[in-house]
Amino acid sequence: MLKLNQRLNRLGAMASASFIIGTLASSDAYATSKTFNDISSNITKGIASIPGLLAAVSYVMGLIFSILGVLKIKDHVENPSQTQLKDGAIRLAVGGALFGLPIITAAMQDLISNNNTSAIDGNKLNKVQMLVN
Repeated sequence: MLKLNQRLNRLGAMASASFIIGTLASSDAYATSKTFNDISSNITKGIASIPGLLAAVSYVMGLIFSILGVLKIKDHVENPSQTQLKDGAIRLAVGGALFGLPIITAAMQDLISNNNTSAIDGNKLNKVQMLVN
């Protein structure tokens, strides 16, 4: 049994090493960069897709945590002495937070990076203060 585990570990290490080497060898489009400007523009192009990837991962993990939370609450209903209700509630809260994270992040980025000043208008604030007083 121990030899089988060692063989599987060795096989997994060889497979992951070959995947990494194959990935690095196949990306010859970026290998022709010779100046610092080319390298920095390639890095910028590569990083541009990361927010979409993080949003997708956040949605999937939020969905998984929500499903696990519902299952934990079901376990609590079936056997309250072994499974506490807080376990399911925590998973539901984490799932909701992860599911809403991309929406909140996009709203914050839009508010900060938007160049128009319609988000905070001084005239509107003055009118609100006059109405309150």
